[in-house]
Amino acid sequence: MIQLFTTIASLRNYLNTHKLKQSLGQSSGQMSVGLVPTMGALHIGHLSLIDRARTENVCVVVSIFVNPLQFGVGEDFEKYPRTLEGDLQICETAGVDAVFAPNMEEMGIINADSDAKSDAKLTEVIPPLEMMDTMCGRSRIGHFQGVATIVTKLLNIVQPDRAYFGCKDGQQLAIIRQLVNDLNMPVEIVGCPTVREPSGLACSSRNQYLSASDRVLAVHIYQSLLQARQQFFLCYELCLPSQIIGAAQNYLNKLPEINLEYIELVDAKTLQPCTQITSESELMLAIAARIGNTRLIDNILLSHTITPRKPIIAIDGPAGAGKSTVTKQVANKLGLLFLDTGAMYRSVTLAVLREGIDLRDRDKVREIAAKSKIQLFANPIAGKPMQVLLNGEDVTTEIRTPEVTANVSSIAAQAGVREILVKQQQMIGQTGGVVMEGRDIGTHVFPDAEVKIFLTASAGERAKRRQADLIAQGQVAPDLATLEREIQERDRKDSTRDHSPLVKSEDATLVNTDGLSIEEVVAAIVNLYEQKVQNP
Repeated sequence: MIQLFTTIASLRNYLNTHKLKQSLGQSSGQMSVGLVPTMGALHIGHLSLIDRARTENVCVVVSIFVNPLQFGVGEDFEKYPRTLEGDLQICETAGVDAVFAPNMEEMGIINADSDAKSDAKLTEVIPPLEMMDTMCGRSRIGHFQGVATIVTKLLNIVQPDRAYFGCKDGQQLAIIRQLVNDLNMPVEIVGCPTVREPSGLACSSRNQYLSASDRVLAVHIYQSLLQARQQFFLCYELCLPSQIIGAAQNYLNKLPEINLEYIELVDAKTLQPCTQITSESELMLAIAARIGNTRLIDNILLSHTITPRKPIIAIDGPAGAGKSTVTKQVANKLGLLFLDTGAMYRSVTLAVLREGIDLRDRDKVREIAAKSKIQLFANPIAGKPMQVLLNGEDVTTEIRTPEVTANVSSIAAQAGVREILVKQQQMIGQTGGVVMEGRDIGTHVFPDAEVKIFLTASAGERAKRRQADLIAQGQVAPDLATLEREIQERDRKDSTRDHSPLVKSEDATLVNTDGLSIEEVVAAIVNLYEQKVQNP
């Protein structure tokens, strides 16, 4: 059960109690606290931070505080979205242990008006000036002092082992890392990859200010960064910083509706302008722009230094072979992230069925898939089942009903739906360190996965498992013969569909689970993973 705290004293008492239980041996695992600082209005980008924190810590604290110190004169402090009730529901579903939502007075701010910062009555934390006098710091005077002051306060209040920040605000992340290093604060700052909508638009609380036409324009911000990245890798050491910036600038020049504030190429750690590109350069290309009254930021990292990604395990196979259960346990054993791609297709199928449209109407189905916000929460370390949200609603149980099961193959076979969901899957797994299951993970989504498994079982065995699952869920279960016929028909559809059919990748290891326990299957996959990682 999630705990809400509005005072520093009550939160500290809660955390101290947790630590006491740990010292007395009343809870398992090494006590560690992860902090996710937010200003609320939580979206899927925040949820990726929470999910990362959940897999790496025993206790996760989310702070929700709209910080007036980081808003400049005339900025959107007053209209900034405040959705505490909804945020609490999201945190509950995501497995957060505690939410810290103090008021202004509790944080030492006497005047909540961002235009009257002199009344804050707080000791101000001032990061290195050279890191603030660039990019957003030029137009948002005092912004990073305000961020640093409240982040420092939150780190001292919670005293976490790790604190999680998104890479979308690359300048903020670099400043906070420098701050923690300079002040010798005993906390690890974890930067998490930018989460994007299927279009490529970086997730942000301010996206809700965008109209439908604004969103179409906003996608071009990321596209301009991709143009610059292509220029970077094509030229290698021969290119000049001006060429990289120019590639993005030239792209956006064709879109006068996008009011560009800056495009800058800087050292990713020091934030100093890049004057020369070498093979050792670790750079950040950052953009700030306005579309209408909404200010958006985005960035990408550019480096020729090859950093091996964490291995990916791709587990494919037919329905009912035990992929989901096995994948969760493999992720738990190896400390990797778990992603059930089948749940994504089931969620779209549920959304289509709710609309009551013809499943063969591909245009309408794709439209529903594009607007469906699917959030997956996997927490194998805590031993909780994966939860699925569809447009903010928990549909974990509903996506497993016979009606959804009978129709998911038809939805998954449609190229438009697959295109949208595959992009999401690839974005989630681009840094590696994940275990993914589905029907084309090793052949289509991640053909370069380091470990590929094709998990299968006889139709008769899968029918028995499916019947047992339905009974356990309190649902009416068809007889075994009917279930076996349905499974065989679904196998036929999956293996003969036009787009990404269910086939065993040539380099995948076949594992037949008939007669094997879950523990035996998991042990076999873990052993294979360890062999391949240690002897690539």
